[in-house]
Amino acid sequence: MLAWTIYISFIGVAVLMLLPAGNARAARAVALLTALAGLGLALAGTCDYVRAWPPTSILTVVKVPWVRSLGIDYYLAADGISLTLVLLTGLAAVAGILFSWNIENRAKEFFAFYLTLIAGVYGVFLSFDLLLIFVFYELAIIPKYFLIAIWGSTRREYGAMKLALYSFVGSAMVLIGIVAAYVVAGAHTTNLFELAKYPFPDRFQVWAFPLVFVGFAILAGLWPFHTWAPTGHVAAPTAASMLLAGVVMKLGAYGALRVAMTLFPHGLVAWQHVIALLAVIGIVYGAMVALVQKDFKFVIGYSSVSHMGFVLLGLVTLNEIGLSGAVLQMYSHGIIAGLLFSVVGRMVYDRTHTRDLEALEGMNLSHALPFAAATFAIASVASMGLPGFSGFVAELQVLIGTWHAFPTYAVLVGGGILVGIAYTLRVLQKAFFGEPDAVRLAAQPPDHPGVLEPISVPERVGAVLLMGATLLIGLYPRLLLDLIVPSLNSPLFDGLRKAGLL
Repeated sequence: MLAWTIYISFIGVAVLMLLPAGNARAARAVALLTALAGLGLALAGTCDYVRAWPPTSILTVVKVPWVRSLGIDYYLAADGISLTLVLLTGLAAVAGILFSWNIENRAKEFFAFYLTLIAGVYGVFLSFDLLLIFVFYELAIIPKYFLIAIWGSTRREYGAMKLALYSFVGSAMVLIGIVAAYVVAGAHTTNLFELAKYPFPDRFQVWAFPLVFVGFAILAGLWPFHTWAPTGHVAAPTAASMLLAGVVMKLGAYGALRVAMTLFPHGLVAWQHVIALLAVIGIVYGAMVALVQKDFKFVIGYSSVSHMGFVLLGLVTLNEIGLSGAVLQMYSHGIIAGLLFSVVGRMVYDRTHTRDLEALEGMNLSHALPFAAATFAIASVASMGLPGFSGFVAELQVLIGTWHAFPTYAVLVGGGILVGIAYTLRVLQKAFFGEPDAVRLAAQPPDHPGVLEPISVPERVGAVLLMGATLLIGLYPRLLLDLIVPSLNSPLFDGLRKAGLL
């Protein structure tokens, strides 16, 4: 059933390409039905897993030989970690289409690229063969370029190319590490389980681990390789921004956990403190840069860098609470960042034609767009980590795990959280609750409409879906933690346990 999340996405792409050009309404309907089917399959597959399998088990979905001579299998499987991210992908896919309901220009091509990206993301989260992970990983990267370069704004070609170059450099690093591991292990298999059991020499792990970890973490926004992220977010159309922050950045963090950390535990020992330091710098730096931005979308872009730092820091705490918090933060940030970008890109920018905070401050948007203001206020307090939202539980777990592993870093992260509260309140006040005056009214763009278009029904549905997703897990985090925590005891993490790291 879970494998059909991938297949149904490709079927949706095929149907879209058969539609006549210019029929945007049919393209939107096909895309939404496909995304809803994918989300439904993800929910059904997760329920089946919970009912039928021990919590520490890994469910084999499909396993057939692919390239027999090289020991490569088409191997799809699932555990609690991958299921959490598959659910995130389904939610983000549906919400992104709802917030793209206004797409008219080449709509069928837009949604075809969109669903191809979604299929690639599902594939990465369900693959347990190294080469298959890499194939789906690359499949997710290519559509990003076209979505930004064709339908984006604000230096879209530059943003698309920068994102693609950073992604492909990271992919090259990952491929070198994968091939090296395959050869050192005897060139018999690319099965993740088999390779995780192989005792790679410590000297090999010391250079292979940073190569693979950083290669993946570039896509997760690891400082100082983060600069593609704010540029790409700003240039991307709303749905692509939601996917970039919501699920594509999670591919990097997931790959770092699933591949680098499980295959090279002794390399992780050598580089643990370095990675932790870079993650802390990313948290504090991203928050401080967000505090001084004048572009609404850049604030959220740098906020994503800061919040992804919690994911990377939680991964290298190497204790159960920190690791489970990191995975939960992947889900939480994916939902909350998607909600923030939907407000900035679709609800505000598409109506006011500006992202300049000084100009927005004079528009009294809390009265002109009350639903957008309320949605952004809820997303803001969720992003700040208010109890009752998923971000609170996730970041609290990462902080506790960090305190056990790196007490000094925990204090610095606390400072980053305070800066995060400051930039969130600043942008909320400026964008929605500013007082109009002559200077700010003069700063409004010449094409600013006198009366703003009301928030549409699809936008309201998408916002409620994302708000409900973060509230549900914030109020009852066991729904996901009961999936995530037992998965850390699966055989895939035996190497970390034998090395005394878990």
